[in-house]
Amino acid sequence: MKRSSVSSRLMLGAVIYLVILGAAAIAAPVISPYSPTDQHLENRFAPPGHKYILGTDNFGRDNFSRMIYGSRSALLVGIVSVSIAVTIGITVGIIAALSTGIIDNILMLLMDSVLSFPTILLAITVVSFLGYGLLQVMTAIGVIFSPVFARLVRAEALSIKTEEYVEASRAMGSPAVKIVFLHIMPNLMGKVVVQASITFALSIVIEASLSYLGLGTQPPTPSWGLMLKDARNYLVQAPWMSIYPGLALAMTVLSFNIIGDTLSEKINPRIVKK
Repeated sequence: MKRSSVSSRLMLGAVIYLVILGAAAIAAPVISPYSPTDQHLENRFAPPGHKYILGTDNFGRDNFSRMIYGSRSALLVGIVSVSIAVTIGITVGIIAALSTGIIDNILMLLMDSVLSFPTILLAITVVSFLGYGLLQVMTAIGVIFSPVFARLVRAEALSIKTEEYVEASRAMGSPAVKIVFLHIMPNLMGKVVVQASITFALSIVIEASLSYLGLGTQPPTPSWGLMLKDARNYLVQAPWMSIYPGLALAMTVLSFNIIGDTLSEKINPRIVKK
């Protein structure tokens, strides 16, 4: 079986999974059998069964309902944080590419300074400064990943602006804004979309990590990271508390990575398909 066929099938499976996950997140109040915060202490540590599909946790809360509502936090963080990162990154990257000398150097030095710090440690620092909560996490992740997009956009814009059609447009007196939106932006958005899918996966992992540490989503709001945090003391007594949110997190991250890798293969002509 050709590699392209395998990649296409994997991407199709990843897209189907994410569509189902997104639909479940939107329809959470309808499809969830219980409230994610309701406690049924008489049913603590109930194993997966007919009444509780994925069992209950140490407070008797339904794991299935909490996982569905937890997908909302994961997807919301990914969408908002990536949007922030893309907006800042494209703005800084375009300005740096069209500028010369000191402005370009200062902007790239600022971006490199952010990239020089370990991602998770920088996230912890920013969240600690801004305060704990989902909004703060989304802002922190967006700012942290913006240099990745800034460097990508700058490199692509520097290459595109030397093309003959851009030079011809400039010679005809087209303003810089028109050149950016008519010629540069359409030709670099493909790689931005690929990087966005990969960053989406990383954002979900960081949000889960911060929630696990108590710095992200705060109780009683459901989160996969919080579910893993609650499960750490009951790995033997109630393994389903950690297995299911862990699988959901892994499958979501894997799906975005598959989409990013497949799109990268299709966009990058230098990749030789076997």
